[in-house]
Amino acid sequence: MCGIVGYVGYKEVGPVLLDGLKRLEYRGYDSAGIAVRTSEGKIEIRKREGKLSQLTNELNGSAPRGTLGMGHTRWATHGAPNDVNAHPHTDESGRVVVIHNGIIENYAELREELKTRGHVFQSQTDTEIFAHLVEEEFAKRGNAGAVNFIDAVRAALKLVRGAYSFVVMDARVPDLIIGARHFSPLIVGVGENENLFASDIPALLEHTRKALIIQDGEVVALTHDAVRIFTLDGESVEREPFEVTWDVTSAEKGGYPTFFTKEIFEQPAALANALRGRVDTDGVHLPELDAIDFERIERAHIVACGTSYHAGLAAKLALEQWVRVPVNVEIASEYRYASPVVDGKTLLILITQSGETADTLACFRLAKERGAQTLALTNVVGSSITRGADAVIYLRVGPEIGVVATKTYTAQVALLELVALWWAIRNGRMTNDERRITLSTFLRLPDLVEATLGAEQQAKSLAEKLTAHRSAFFFGRGFGYVAALEGALKLKEVSYLHAEAYAAGELKHGPIAMLDPEIPVIAIATRSATLDKVVSNMQEVRARRAPVIAIATEGDTFIAQHADDVIYIPSAPEHLVPILALAPLQLLSYYVAVARGCDVDQPRNLAKSVTVE
Repeated sequence: MCGIVGYVGYKEVGPVLLDGLKRLEYRGYDSAGIAVRTSEGKIEIRKREGKLSQLTNELNGSAPRGTLGMGHTRWATHGAPNDVNAHPHTDESGRVVVIHNGIIENYAELREELKTRGHVFQSQTDTEIFAHLVEEEFAKRGNAGAVNFIDAVRAALKLVRGAYSFVVMDARVPDLIIGARHFSPLIVGVGENENLFASDIPALLEHTRKALIIQDGEVVALTHDAVRIFTLDGESVEREPFEVTWDVTSAEKGGYPTFFTKEIFEQPAALANALRGRVDTDGVHLPELDAIDFERIERAHIVACGTSYHAGLAAKLALEQWVRVPVNVEIASEYRYASPVVDGKTLLILITQSGETADTLACFRLAKERGAQTLALTNVVGSSITRGADAVIYLRVGPEIGVVATKTYTAQVALLELVALWWAIRNGRMTNDERRITLSTFLRLPDLVEATLGAEQQAKSLAEKLTAHRSAFFFGRGFGYVAALEGALKLKEVSYLHAEAYAAGELKHGPIAMLDPEIPVIAIATRSATLDKVVSNMQEVRARRAPVIAIATEGDTFIAQHADDVIYIPSAPEHLVPILALAPLQLLSYYVAVARGCDVDQPRNLAKSVTVE
C-alpha cells in the first residue's frame, strides 16, 4: 500500500525523502508528495498525482531545503487520486503536517464534528482530519513544546478507530517527528545523528542497517539523536534495534531489466536459502514447530489471499495425502466473515508474504480468540503476524521488490510441503523408501528450478502468439490445477490480458462454451496419476480449434501430439509441479506484458501488501 518516509538529522532532507520513496515504489501508488520544515520554521509541501517521476521532474533538483521532513506515496482509498488528495495533509494553518497509511474507520463522524467546530477541509481524504485533531489537541496545550506535541498526538490517536500508521510534524517544533501505528507497518531506522521512519526496510538502507519495528498501539518520537517509544497512555517502552542482514543492492535490479525478472531468476538461490538447514538426507528440521501441540490437532485451516492462497491449495493436497488430516483452505477475506468451525483442535496456518495483510491478520485474531493454535509463514521479520503466533516460519528469500509475487510463492509452497513432510514423518505416515525419495527431491529442488529457467527463449516466442488474443484459459488437475491458478493470476497481474484457470474436469461444465481459435489454452500436463484425463481434456479443447500450449514432463514426447506447443520441465514428483511449472509461466507472463507495454514491476491498481480491507 502507501509508502512512508520520515527523516530528522543533518542531511538535506529532500533527496533523502525522494530516494526513500523511490525504494518503496514497488508497494503500488497513484500520487506522491513531500513536506519539509525549512530553517525559517515554515512547512513547504510539494505533491503530484501520478508516478514519483512527475514530482521529481516538477522539483527539477530544487526540493525545499531543510533537515526535517516526510514523504509519501498514496494508494487511494478515500477520495480520487489527484493533487489535492495526495499526501502530505495539513490543518488550516499549514503548521501541522500528516502522512498516513491505512483507513480511519470513524472519519466521517469525526469530520462532521470538526466541521461544527469551524474546521475547513481541503481534501476528500480521511487522513486530513487527523491533522485537525492534532491541531486542536496541541492548542489545548499551548501550541508549544516537544512534550506537549507528543501528548497532543497521543490524544488525537485515541479519537480515531481503524488501521493506520501516521507520521506527524509541526512547523513550531524543530528537530521532532512523530510516528504511530495500529495494524499497519511502520519501521524506525536508527542512525548516527539521524533517525528515520519508513513503511519498509529498503527505504532505510542508504542510511542505516539498524531498525526497530514499531508495534501496535505505540507512538515514537524521533529527534536527530534520540528514539523514544511510548504507549498511547504515555508509558515509556524500551526496545533494542536489530541489524538488517541484507544490503541495498539486494533491493536493486542487479542488471536485470525489471525486479520481476530478477526475482524470477533468483528463485533457485531463494529456494536454497529457504531450505538450508531445514532438510537433509536424515530428515526435516523445523524446530519452529516445537511450539505446536500436534497431539491436539484434528483439522487444519489455511487462510491467505491471492498468490498465498494458491500456495495454501498446494499445502492442502500435501497435508491430506501425506498426513491424512482434513484441511480447509479459505480466502482470508471470506473466512473472517463466515462461521468457521475453529477451536482448540484446529491448527490455523496463515500465509502472508508481508506479514501485514489486513484480512489474514483479522483471521489470526479470530482464531486466537477461539483457542486455535497458529502457524504463520511470512518473509518479513518482526511483522505483525509474527507477534502472537504460536510458531513462525520465515521464508528467508530476501526482499521481494516487484509487486507481483514470484520467489515468495515458490518458497511458500516448498516450506508448506516441508511442514507436511515433517508432520507425516512425525506421525509415522511414510515408509523409509517414501521418506528417502521425498527428502532427496527437496534437496534437488533448487537445481530443478534452475533447469526450468532454460525455457526463457521459448516463453518469449510463445508470448508473441498470446499477445494479440483477448483471453487465455489455464487448466490442470490436482497439483497441476494449483499451477494453473497461479499461472493465470500472473498473466492477469502483469499483462492485463484476461485469464482464467479451471480444474480440467470442469471445462465441460460451462467454460468450454467460450473456446474458439481466439482463446489459447495453457494445459498443465505433467506426469501424474491423472495425466490421461488431462490429455483427454486437451483433445476436447483442440476439437474446438483453440490453440494449446502444454507444460509437460521432460521426455514425454506423447504430449506433443495433443498440443500446438510444449514447454518441458524436469521430471519430478507431482507435488513439485506447483513450483516447477511456474518459472515458465512467470516468464510467459513477463514477455506478454512487455509486448503489451505494461509496467511489470508496478502493475496498475496493485499494491505489494494489502494492509486495509
